[in-house]
Amino acid sequence: MNNKMTLPRRSFGHMVLAGAMLFSAAAAFVTPARAADETPDALVKRISTDVLDTIKSDKSIKSGDVSKIMVLVDSKIMPNVNFQRMTASAVGPAWRSATPEQQKRLQEEFKTLLVRTYAGALDQVSDQTVTVRPFRGSADDTDVLVRTEVKGRGDPVQLDYRLEKTPGQGAGWKVYNLNVLGVWLVDTYRTQFSQEINKSGVDGLIAALAARNKGNSKG
Repeated sequence: MNNKMTLPRRSFGHMVLAGAMLFSAAAAFVTPARAADETPDALVKRISTDVLDTIKSDKSIKSGDVSKIMVLVDSKIMPNVNFQRMTASAVGPAWRSATPEQQKRLQEEFKTLLVRTYAGALDQVSDQTVTVRPFRGSADDTDVLVRTEVKGRGDPVQLDYRLEKTPGQGAGWKVYNLNVLGVWLVDTYRTQFSQEINKSGVDGLIAALAARNKGNSKG
């Protein structure tokens, strides 16, 4: 199980930074009114900068305090992420046949997996800065790609975000996938999850994720 819930070695270090930026800072909160008016590239720029600044300045987050990170994720990060879509995409076709309770458990365990995977590596964040590349979208787009470059020690890291525009209450742009050096986070987990589902079904995947998270909590 431990081998199935890990990222490829070549991309793990960069996924750590990506995950840290997506799941670990309080300053990334967007109120619905502001989110509705903000362009996707401006949103990504502000979130990226705020997240990095918060990680650098908050010693408990930087040291990987999982309980504090989890509270911040629930209250501040999730409003900016379509996490149901992210989880459904990672689970694949089996999501549609899963019960509401199974879907809830999958989201909970997947979120915990992401937080625990990246929490222990936040001390790698040091002098990084983020530059948003010129945005090619139009005002009518509802699904866009925002490309950024993270600069720090070593070579620059290409970090791209997929966002969708949501209507109605809480309208605005929400992240549903991210790409580091050609590796999409959701696609990486989909491959791993499908193997577990094919072997043991949705309940088997939930149990495997729970076991992985329990193991990580001791590590």
